[in-house]
Amino acid sequence: MKHLTLLVLLFTSFAFSQIDENQKEQLSATKQSNDFVYEANQLMDTDDFISAEKEYRKAISKQPSSVAGTYNLGNSYYKKGNYEEALYRQQQAAKNATEKSEKHKAFHNIGNILMKNKQCKEAVEAYKSALRNDPTDDETRYNLGLAKECAEQQKDDQPDENQDKDKEKNDEDKDKDKDDKDQQDQDNKDNKDDQKDQDKKEGEDKKDEGKPKDEEGKDEQQQQKPQPGKLSPQQIKNLLEAMNNQEQKVQEKMNADKQKGIKVETEKDW
Repeated sequence: MKHLTLLVLLFTSFAFSQIDENQKEQLSATKQSNDFVYEANQLMDTDDFISAEKEYRKAISKQPSSVAGTYNLGNSYYKKGNYEEALYRQQQAAKNATEKSEKHKAFHNIGNILMKNKQCKEAVEAYKSALRNDPTDDETRYNLGLAKECAEQQKDDQPDENQDKDKEKNDEDKDKDKDDKDQQDQDNKDNKDDQKDQDKKEGEDKKDEGKPKDEEGKDEQQQQKPQPGKLSPQQIKNLLEAMNNQEQKVQEKMNADKQKGIKVETEKDW
């Protein structure tokens, strides 16, 4: 039993010593972080933003949950017009803050940054969060009123979403109708062109129907028309008739000479 009691006492002493050690480290980190913040604040008073930013970052690295470091770094970014980085740091401060006064300040500054970015609707919510943590701050309440007016103005200036959709749909319908009309006009034009081509083809076919007869008559004329160095059929016919007539005359003469008993030689005319 004595041994068990001794072990318990030793364990308890060790645990307290560990707690004390952790607390010492935490207190040391907090002190170093606060020192860096103090140094950064001094540098900001002299407008040495670059050096001040380094000191603020050192403070945050020593104690990531440091509200003072992130809050003051956010303010320095705000002064330099870097609203995006300022907003990020103030949101960190609001998240890490454990006291209402710290949360109030962080949300108030978030509202100011959002107003600079023309995000009036979001700024309204930020100022409301600030007032939840400190309802007595008249400056926050005044800024909230300005943010509400700005949000209403932006809402009025913004076209109705349904109207935009209807307008977009009407534009699409008009474009579709125009495309359909263009396609119909093109089809009608194509049909007219096809009809013209067909009529032209039919006219050519009708024109060609009488062409063989003309050609045939032309061939007959060419056959009847005498060509240089050749006898036409009519010339041959006339020549044959002349030959027959001549032969008939010769035959008659021969017959007459036979009757007279005289021998006669015939002559060739050709």
